[in-house]
Amino acid sequence: MAYGIGQAVEVTAGDVAHGGWCVARPADGPVLFVRHALPGERVLARITEVTSRLARAEAVEILEASPDRVPAPCPYAGPGGCGGCDWQHVKLPAQRALKAAVVRQQLQRMAGIDREVTVEALPGDRDTDSGAGLAWRTRVQFAVRADGVAGLRAHRSHQVIDVGECLIAHPAITDLDITGRRWPAMTSVEALVATGSGERAVIVSPGREAREPVRSVSTEEIAADAVLRRAGPHSQRLTPVRGRGYLSQHAAGRDWRVSAGAFWQVHPGAADALTGAVLAGLEPRPGDAVLDLYCGAGLFAGVLAPLVGPGGTVIGVEADDAAVRDARHNLREYPWVQVRKGDVVAVLARGVDLARTRGGSIPPDPPGRPPRGAIRRGGLRPSRLAVADPPRSGLAREVIDFLGTAENGVSRLAYVSCDPATLARDIALLAERGWTLDGLRAFDAFPMTHHVECVATLSAGAVIDQPALPGSRR
Repeated sequence: MAYGIGQAVEVTAGDVAHGGWCVARPADGPVLFVRHALPGERVLARITEVTSRLARAEAVEILEASPDRVPAPCPYAGPGGCGGCDWQHVKLPAQRALKAAVVRQQLQRMAGIDREVTVEALPGDRDTDSGAGLAWRTRVQFAVRADGVAGLRAHRSHQVIDVGECLIAHPAITDLDITGRRWPAMTSVEALVATGSGERAVIVSPGREAREPVRSVSTEEIAADAVLRRAGPHSQRLTPVRGRGYLSQHAAGRDWRVSAGAFWQVHPGAADALTGAVLAGLEPRPGDAVLDLYCGAGLFAGVLAPLVGPGGTVIGVEADDAAVRDARHNLREYPWVQVRKGDVVAVLARGVDLARTRGGSIPPDPPGRPPRGAIRRGGLRPSRLAVADPPRSGLAREVIDFLGTAENGVSRLAYVSCDPATLARDIALLAERGWTLDGLRAFDAFPMTHHVECVATLSAGAVIDQPALPGSRR
């Protein structure tokens, strides 16, 4: 049977799939990916998209409900509504179980690894009261319609939904009343809050034809500490209109300067949880050398630096200009830390020699280096460690080749990922180069959505030497 857009079909939802879907496999039709359903539910699904291999749909009527189903707190979290939340109709513990199933599924499919996965709640989301899992998002980008109304986009669509109040937005963002005013000639308005300091910023992005000054949208009336303007709809360059261009974030027991346009975890409890997981996975010691790839404002480098001490070294690599400035500011008290600006692949190709620490205390390993136990646990010498927190697309193949090259000597890696599919893909590629997955922790850093944050810890064994990156030292 061929499906048509708008057609309603009665199906039983099967297993959860990556992306907030449940998979239905009708006997007389192609595979159907259904939103707003739960595994085992009998639903009436309305077809929204058809391809040559599958169809997508929304559950518009629940015929047999799962015991894990609850009423969605937001009226726009259902069919035809906002695309920001995938699981508002699911109890929080069940949401985490669904995410755990997706992580396990991706590891099995992509890397051939079968292991139990538990998604851990972050502080503030541990109970199942009606408010749990809401009011956590500290950065929200609102799209602006042609009439100046700010809202959120529908799922897989450019349509802007006037949601009024976003229930997962932090109260300090809601209080800015972004959706309660008009934004003429703008394409988006972004609001962010640093929960530790309480500082708030608003970023406005003009349309291509915008000629009006920022004052035309009454930014003087916005109760934010700073208002910034993008140079264009897709530009990363921000110009402060009022206030300074950065916020003071607090994590891991200290303050961090983070530019308004730079990356920072959006859940208030995420930065602390992830730094704890990275430290537990790497077990850094005095004298160790650490490579921090995609280091952002220097969060991981900053917690590792005092642990490796003056006898060790930390090299951070980051492409974003503002984040590099932040990292250098945040890490200025540690002379043994370097922050290199540039695309990670390009910086690695130019040469990053972890063997040359400040004290020269870590000689290179010979090809086919000994198992990590001789390096890490035997106390013979310091270790070479790495942490990577790449974008959703995961590690570039050249980065995986660098880690898998014996002469670069990295013995342990903490891989922070917001995408289970690319994480599993990269674990499989690292396994081909002799790496072993030692541990994996998953955190519910995005309640009510399908997203999940993971920290995988891997160790290198004796590997076959890989070709060096072009331009790297041999």
